[in-house]
Amino acid sequence: MPRFSVIVPAYKVQAYLSECLDSVLSQSYPDLELIAVDDCSPDACGAIIDEYAVRDARVRPVHLAENRGLGRARNAGMAEASGDYLVFLDSDDTLTPDALRSIADRIKESGEPDVLVYDYARTYWDGRTVRNQLAAELVEQGPAPFRLEDRPGLLSVLMVAWNKAYRREFVEEHGFAFPQGYYEDTPWTFPVLMTAGSVATLDRVCVHYRQRRQGSILGTTSRRHFDLFEQYDRVFAYVERHPELSRWRPELFRRMVDHYATVFTRRGRLPRGSHGEFLRRARAHCRRYRVPGARLRPRHILVRFGLHRTFRVLRLASAGRRRLLKGAVKLARALRTGALRLHYRIQLRLPVRADRAVFASGAGRGHGGDPGALEEAFRAHAPHIRTGWIAAPEHRHTVPPGTRALRPGSAAYWTALARSRYLVTDDALDRAVRKRPGQLLIQTRQGTPLKHMGLDLQERPAAARGTDFAELLRGVDQWDLVLSGNRHSTLVWERALPGGYTTLEYGAPRNDVLQRATSADVTRLRESLGIPEGAVAILYAPTFRDHRRTQLPLLDLERIARRLGPRFVILARPHPVHGGPLGAGNRVIDVGGHPNVQSLCLASDALLTDYSSIMFDYAGLDRPIVVHTGDWQAYQASRGTYFDLRVFPPGAVARSEDELIDIFATGHWRGSRSAQLRAAFRERFCPYDDGRAAERVVRHAVFGEHGLPSVVPLAERAPVPSACERSPLATVEQPSGSRPVTERR
Repeated sequence: MPRFSVIVPAYKVQAYLSECLDSVLSQSYPDLELIAVDDCSPDACGAIIDEYAVRDARVRPVHLAENRGLGRARNAGMAEASGDYLVFLDSDDTLTPDALRSIADRIKESGEPDVLVYDYARTYWDGRTVRNQLAAELVEQGPAPFRLEDRPGLLSVLMVAWNKAYRREFVEEHGFAFPQGYYEDTPWTFPVLMTAGSVATLDRVCVHYRQRRQGSILGTTSRRHFDLFEQYDRVFAYVERHPELSRWRPELFRRMVDHYATVFTRRGRLPRGSHGEFLRRARAHCRRYRVPGARLRPRHILVRFGLHRTFRVLRLASAGRRRLLKGAVKLARALRTGALRLHYRIQLRLPVRADRAVFASGAGRGHGGDPGALEEAFRAHAPHIRTGWIAAPEHRHTVPPGTRALRPGSAAYWTALARSRYLVTDDALDRAVRKRPGQLLIQTRQGTPLKHMGLDLQERPAAARGTDFAELLRGVDQWDLVLSGNRHSTLVWERALPGGYTTLEYGAPRNDVLQRATSADVTRLRESLGIPEGAVAILYAPTFRDHRRTQLPLLDLERIARRLGPRFVILARPHPVHGGPLGAGNRVIDVGGHPNVQSLCLASDALLTDYSSIMFDYAGLDRPIVVHTGDWQAYQASRGTYFDLRVFPPGAVARSEDELIDIFATGHWRGSRSAQLRAAFRERFCPYDDGRAAERVVRHAVFGEHGLPSVVPLAERAPVPSACERSPLATVEQPSGSRPVTERR
């Protein structure tokens, strides 16, 4: 008897079926049977299923003599199932890697519940992946299993069959089955959840829900959408047969009216001329199943009373109102822009304020990076200068007390840019900004460059992405001082971004905190991130790929954490371009929303990266670094690098995920060879990171002092040790078959 029976009905999906079946058969949890039901599909679905059955004994083909529809095809699959749990998967969707293992683990943890609800993400033809917006309902905190009345919010999650695992004996005991017609999930999911004696949740995306451009049942125009009325008749009939479920009638009534309103208002579902009939039937249903006291929204009330003409009039009025508002907003924006331009021109004619400095990181990001470190240094070493920070409203909370927050585009923003003596940024300023005589623009850049930058991108269109190089050089011409952390950076900036500026090879101000931190700071940071005591924390921080339209994760972090054992924890920090978490689980902590990357560096015991410039910062900590170069050739060809990272790495190099696991499992990540590589890397790229780089910049820019305070040599620096380095005995757990490695520090 397998643990899971995965039931996949197939009809007219030959282009997607193989991907679906592969996603099941490639699961790391192999204890399954795959029941693929050919619903008399006129294309090659039946042949594809038979081919898979020949290759893999876990595939059980079922061929129906006639087309019965999605619900009846699922029933045919259930009749053949022998697994402990039933999992339904539509044939154009896919399971995510390790989904069944995560489901199996959660089922075991929560005591074999009747139903386990897990999360999904929509995938689009353009490569986007968008997680369910109601994922918060699937949190695993609190007692488990539970009953639906303990967490009724689960009814707000998409009511489909394929985001749940069902205990087969529970389904058979209550005789649950799918009806025919559209919306067959409705009379299945509501009764199952209301009847279940035990329910649990899994806060993990286990299904990728494909959003097809065409061909989706719910996206077609058809009278079959009227099947929805019969499906809700079945739901309320089930409640009538089970009086103990009558408490759910108000919630079911609200869900029903909302569902009717959605179908009625969604363009392209109902045929032309059928909207009035649909609304009349919806009104009849509302009268039949109405529950006194049920709270309804305005559009629900229109459906309940069948006010078709009123609905159309209100829709037209709403559309007209939106057009008027859009025009008014456009006019107001034009007037405001003109007024601000005039304001800026006036401010440019007023004297420069020698006691003012304005700082910015990126396009209005929060306080941090090199500009953030310099802003703190200005307040500490030049307190007579008042500082301001350009921050978008969502980042305003990061601005420290005593520093003025400047909203981009505001009058105060333009005043500060026009009249402040010091302008400090790590990116390009607003294109409308014109640096005037008496102002000093300090460009910090964003780390030591490994990948090609500036004019070196002219021959790499995938990375340049339409960069206006003339505009880029116009901005460079405004720079007065450019910060550099090492000789390598100095040579790159002066060649790739040529200009009349002065380079200050003083170190990276943002890394000062890495040298000044204490063991108590590290302990506090680890506790705030939820890192278990005694765990080895690996910070995973990859860069983005210019040659890829979508930034898909290159490593399966959950698999890595599982293979390394319970002692390891992975802090996953995606690049801002990635746009989503790299993974989450018991030992994979998503730190993508953490505002300070230096804090993450301090909290971790080792860095895992690929081609990100974070490696140059982390090297200053003198902690182990492991580099993953699985797609080096593609990255080198599309972006270009200034040196071969495989030849001169900061630590151990892994060419594949399995090599990476082996490096950590055998202890090579912090062995003597890794230490030698790191020492050479630090000598070349971290000569000035002694904790006083920001002070040197302020003394030079404000007081005219050069190279003060003096740089502390590398050999005399004592960076704060990591948590595992403070342990006198470090032992790494090995996968079975490996020889344990023990290192005395």
